[in-house]
Amino acid sequence: MSESLEDLTRRARACRICVEQPVGRPLPHEPRPVLLPSSQARILIASQAPGTKVHLSGMPFTDASGDRLRNWLGVTREEFYDLKNFAIVPMGFCFPGQDAKGGDLPPRRECAPAWRAPLMELMPQIELVLTIGLYAQAWHMGDARRGSLTETVMNWREAFAAPSRPVVLPLPHPSWRNTGWLKRNPWFEMDLLPFLKMEIRRRLAASRSK
Repeated sequence: MSESLEDLTRRARACRICVEQPVGRPLPHEPRPVLLPSSQARILIASQAPGTKVHLSGMPFTDASGDRLRNWLGVTREEFYDLKNFAIVPMGFCFPGQDAKGGDLPPRRECAPAWRAPLMELMPQIELVLTIGLYAQAWHMGDARRGSLTETVMNWREAFAAPSRPVVLPLPHPSWRNTGWLKRNPWFEMDLLPFLKMEIRRRLAASRSK
């Protein structure tokens, strides 16, 4: 009998691979995988990895980055955490720790190879993937990804129009550390965000009508 999404999610939330079978140094603290897969949502938020506040709360985007992302999407907290609307599955499930400058380390390298393909296989209803940051873009976009994050996001129209399914829309990380990037790239707020909000609202309305 094939595994259900519920059973796979339960196993993922109990994962300790980054401590017991690490690639490189083990995770420097107790694992706490954070993910919200869904068998109903048609939109997947493919994010990077939990930060410190999310590690403590156990819920994705319960921080300033989440506030900014919800603003980008034009949705309320209630809509955002409704599993009929969004699945939220980061590239790394656990907070990876911080570097010497206080920035978050990259997602753990063990996580995506172990879990991502099986989870995607059990969410065939996903129609739109929002790839947040380079790691999600590298996994989900294939040849549609450009050399840098800026180039990839700048070519969002081309990525969105690609014949692959599900449809992919690349985004930068909503971290407040990226405020400078947003100021240097005003086209993001002028062109991409209005389209993103319209597309999210259209897809949520379509889901409710089915």
